[in-house]
Amino acid sequence: MIRWIVSETALQQLLSGAPVYLLLVITGVCIITLSKGADWMVDGIVCLARRTGVPKIVISATIVSLGTTAPEAFVSVMAAFLGNPGLALGNGVGSIIADTGLIFGLTCMITRIPINRFILNRMGWVQVGSATLLVVVASAIALTATGTPMFPRWAGVLFLMLLGGYMYLVYRWSLQGGGQLEKNSQEADDASEKFQASVLMPTLKMFGGLTVVIVSARFLVPAAAEIAVRIGVPEDVIAATMVAFGTSLPELTTAIAAIRRKHPEIVVGNVVGADVLNCLFVIGAAATARPLAIPDSFFYFHFPAMLLILYSLRVFIAVNRRNRFASWQGAWLFIIYLIYVVAQYSTTINCGNA
Repeated sequence: MIRWIVSETALQQLLSGAPVYLLLVITGVCIITLSKGADWMVDGIVCLARRTGVPKIVISATIVSLGTTAPEAFVSVMAAFLGNPGLALGNGVGSIIADTGLIFGLTCMITRIPINRFILNRMGWVQVGSATLLVVVASAIALTATGTPMFPRWAGVLFLMLLGGYMYLVYRWSLQGGGQLEKNSQEADDASEKFQASVLMPTLKMFGGLTVVIVSARFLVPAAAEIAVRIGVPEDVIAATMVAFGTSLPELTTAIAAIRRKHPEIVVGNVVGADVLNCLFVIGAAATARPLAIPDSFFYFHFPAMLLILYSLRVFIAVNRRNRFASWQGAWLFIIYLIYVVAQYSTTINCGNA
């Protein structure tokens, strides 16, 4: 089991030799376990927040986001070690676009998401700032490079150091604003209950649900892709849609469960935290392992899409006066994501026909 989770080659060999009916069973079971694992995780977050006094948005932005981005970081680092470092940069940037445009955009369209300004006015700037720093460093390298621009190891180390500073700041912010956020969310519990109740069970439930989500997503996307190949779907279509979608599947499942459980603020924390970690953790760790090549397409395609989505979200946080995101704002983010996916698909088709 561990070999299939860790090794992409071993997992592909397993699924390519499986009959169609077994692939369908794997897909169905993974969908069910994804949903159940996400429910456990959300319930654990809510219970842990109530018993410790730490806001749900903080827990989802740190512990949960770190868990949902850990597989991407592992895949990116392994890809860099195995001589395919270009995958890491695309994985990190593409996940930021999908998390904010697809997941957060859709969530805003179907439910009311509150704006906790104390945390978002701080975490939101880290989200935008880390992505902007990525683009600035990459652009500076491209302007001075004589050959293919490479995202260097020193930049990867810098990003990992900034990640440590970010985690510390979020911890401090949670201590300063936890009471205010819980009061605003109408979730203040009796103090004695918070400190007397055990945090072991909700912690185990949160991490157990997170593990189930990660493992289920790991098997679901390759199994669905293998089914698509066998029924004749072109590989370039699969690459431009299913594979890119799969990297953000844990975040999407968490968002769906949070909406069903009526805790939409968890979506905000998970998306913002995942964006920061995709930039500082995924790309930083991969660049530390091996310098990352920066293709020209990132400067006129991926980076602009990422910055447009993130700065749009930053503006929405600043201008909203009703302390919640509007549905049209989610539609704007989702439309940008759709344009990005269609453009990516068109580029893939054109390159394949060339």
